[in-house]
Amino acid sequence: MAPSLEPARLYTDCRLATMRPDRPGLGVVEAAALLTRGGRIVYAGPAADLPAAEARDAERVVCDGRWITPGLIDCHTHLVHAGDRAHEFELRLQGASYEEIARAGGGIVSTVRATRAASEDDLVRQTLPRLDALIAEGVTTVEVKSGYGLDRETELRQLRAARRLGRERDVDIVTTFLGAHALPPEAQGDKAAYIARVVDDMLPAVAAEGLADAVDGFCEGIAFSSDEIARVFEAARRLGLPVKLHADQLSNLGGAALAARYGALSADHLEHTDEAGAAAMAAAGTVAVILPGAFYFIRETKRPPIDLFRAAGVRMAVATDCNPGTSPMTSLLLALNMAATLFRMTVDECLLGVTREAARALGRLSDVGTLEPGKAADLAVWTVERPAELVYRLGFNPLHARIRRGR
Repeated sequence: MAPSLEPARLYTDCRLATMRPDRPGLGVVEAAALLTRGGRIVYAGPAADLPAAEARDAERVVCDGRWITPGLIDCHTHLVHAGDRAHEFELRLQGASYEEIARAGGGIVSTVRATRAASEDDLVRQTLPRLDALIAEGVTTVEVKSGYGLDRETELRQLRAARRLGRERDVDIVTTFLGAHALPPEAQGDKAAYIARVVDDMLPAVAAEGLADAVDGFCEGIAFSSDEIARVFEAARRLGLPVKLHADQLSNLGGAALAARYGALSADHLEHTDEAGAAAMAAAGTVAVILPGAFYFIRETKRPPIDLFRAAGVRMAVATDCNPGTSPMTSLLLALNMAATLFRMTVDECLLGVTREAARALGRLSDVGTLEPGKAADLAVWTVERPAELVYRLGFNPLHARIRRGR
């Protein structure tokens, strides 16, 4: 059903965490009401201030004191892929490092082999259970990257499969082209030639089909240098596509500053980011996407500089980084607890990080991420006594209802 045909609904006897930037903390409103019409929010505030005429024809939904937040947003995933890397998990338990596994032909390249062998239907079928797990936790927007094809045909297939997810399920899928993710075996070590294929062949084909909302890259010793990523970003700029970057995860190659220089929507991971990188991100408005799942899974010890980001005024988002090799996690609620427990992010920072700041990291803040009039009626209704429960609990899902575009 088209959003314009969605009936008006009035949610009463509720409490709101609006996430509005003009209100302190989570923008809490007690004794609240929320009115939606045509799939958009019409009113979100104190019940006593709701204009009676606005809600006269609305269907009433009594929430029995439950909390309503914006629908959650997972702003960094590699959801579409084939196969798994459980064997590499076993190797890491025996002491092998992420870099050692990658240099021995495992890591990203092993997933590339499986993904190249999968059809579009195979990719959709294997991905849907992962997507369903996120949806079951109140997620209404999911970013999905390519990067497991590393050739034009498979990169396009991954992105087409990602777009199909949004037709198979009632969820907003934001797609990102990540051709500069790793060097495929057939490149025989020639990074310059491969980056030329990304820039001159893959990226124009992706743009021609309108399959990507943004362009990403992996700036790291086991991936690509800042100069090589800059070539990709220049090409993205010529095509009018925004950029984001896997930056400073295993070392500091200046990825945060590089992302900021190109006005990136986000820089992600950031364990090794320094003060200059944080300052550059703050000046550019680039969001820091914190990914505790990968930190935990590969047993890193260098934490992202949360205090630096706070001091510089860098906005922070939180995401699952769902991927088969370093973060096979399909729980955004678990990512919240990890961000708080491992990195000492506050409850407010965590919850803003999967709503308002996650929307900002995707360039979607004008449409989702807060409870404000005019925005999409993407909501999550929770059976909790206080929002902190969403961060505090482990392995427990208190979602009562998920509303997507008013449905």
